[in-house]
Amino acid sequence: MALISPSRRLRRTPFSEGVEAAGVSAYTVYNRMLLPTVFRSVEEDYHHLKAAVQIWDVACERQVELRGPDAGRLMQMLTPRDLRGMLPGQCYYVPIVDETGGMLNDPVAVKLSEDRWWISIADSDLLMWVKGIANGYRLDVLVDEPDISPLAIQGPKADDLMAAVFGDSVRDIRFFRFGHFDFQGRDMVIARSGYSKQGGFEIYVEGADIGMPLWNTLMEAGKPMDVRAGCPNGIERIEAGLLSYGNDMTDDNTPHECGLGRFCNTATAIGCIGRDALMRVAKDGPVKQIRAIVIDGRPPACDRAWPIMAGTKCVGHVTSANWSPDFNTGVGIGMVRMTHWDDGTNVVVETQSGPMAAVVKDRFWL
Repeated sequence: MALISPSRRLRRTPFSEGVEAAGVSAYTVYNRMLLPTVFRSVEEDYHHLKAAVQIWDVACERQVELRGPDAGRLMQMLTPRDLRGMLPGQCYYVPIVDETGGMLNDPVAVKLSEDRWWISIADSDLLMWVKGIANGYRLDVLVDEPDISPLAIQGPKADDLMAAVFGDSVRDIRFFRFGHFDFQGRDMVIARSGYSKQGGFEIYVEGADIGMPLWNTLMEAGKPMDVRAGCPNGIERIEAGLLSYGNDMTDDNTPHECGLGRFCNTATAIGCIGRDALMRVAKDGPVKQIRAIVIDGRPPACDRAWPIMAGTKCVGHVTSANWSPDFNTGVGIGMVRMTHWDDGTNVVVETQSGPMAAVVKDRFWL
C-alpha cells in the first residue's frame, strides 16, 4: 500500500500524538488534515462504538467563524434554513447552497452570540465562498478560521465519561445545544452532537496546546468504561444514513435530492443566495433522491460511484457501501431516479468486482 508523504500542507492535529499512541492503522485526508479511519479494524471499531465509548480526533472539522454586526445576516445568506428563531446556545444542521441551489457543504452552525457564529464544516473550501460573499456584499463581518479543533466523544457510555471529566451537569445538555465548561482553567464549548447515531458530544477545543492534556485526561477517566480511540465508522454511518459531503452529495445536488428538504424553509429564509432556485425545485420536486440500498452479499470497498441498473438502464449510483455485521447484509447509500426509488424496487449494482443484486429502501437501518 502506498503511504501519504508528509508536508506542511497536510496538517497534523492537536491530538495526533494520542491517535498514534492508540495504534491508528489508516488515515484519510480531510480539509487538508489527517483524519483517522481505522484503528483495530472497521468491524471491531464498529462493535466497540456501539457497546462502549470512543474518543475521536475530528479536528479536521474546521470552523469558519463569522464575527461582527452582519454575522447573522451573512449566515442566513448561506443557507435556506430559516435561522430567525435560533438562539445563542443552539446548534443547527444547515445545508449551505450556491446560487443554483447546489450543495456546497452540510455543516453544523453554532450560534455563540448574535454577532458570533461558528460553521463546523465538512470537507470543502467553504471558507473561500463565505469570504467571497462577505466581501462582495460589503458586509460588516470578519470571516476567518479560528484555532478550534473538535474532539468527539461517541458511544452509549459517552455521558458517563464526560461527567467524570466535566461534572454531572454536562448530562443536562440537550441534543444540538451546547454549554460552556471549564477544563484546567480553559473555557470549552461542549455540544451534544456528533457523526454517529450512538449518542455523544463534541468538544470545541480552543488552542492546540490544551489538546493532549484533554485527550490524556479523557483516556484515563474512561478506563473503567473500556474507552478507546476511535473515528467516524464507515459501517455505522451508512446504517444511520449519515451523508458524507463529497461522497454522497456534491454541488451538483440540491438539498431536496439529498433528503434534506426538511431543513429548507424557502418561503421564509429571506436573503438566502440560492432561495429562488430552490423555490423552483421545491415546487416541481426532485427527479432523483438519496435512498438506502440493501446489497445481497458483502460488497467490495466503494472507491467510486457504482451504477444502479434496472435492466440495461442506469437509474442511479451507489455512493457509499459496506458490510453490516449487525444486519447481516450489504448496506449502501445511493442517489436513485424517481422511477425506481420506491421501497422494495429490485435493482443491480455494478461494483468493480461485478454485479450484485440489490433492493432500494425508503428508510435507513438506524
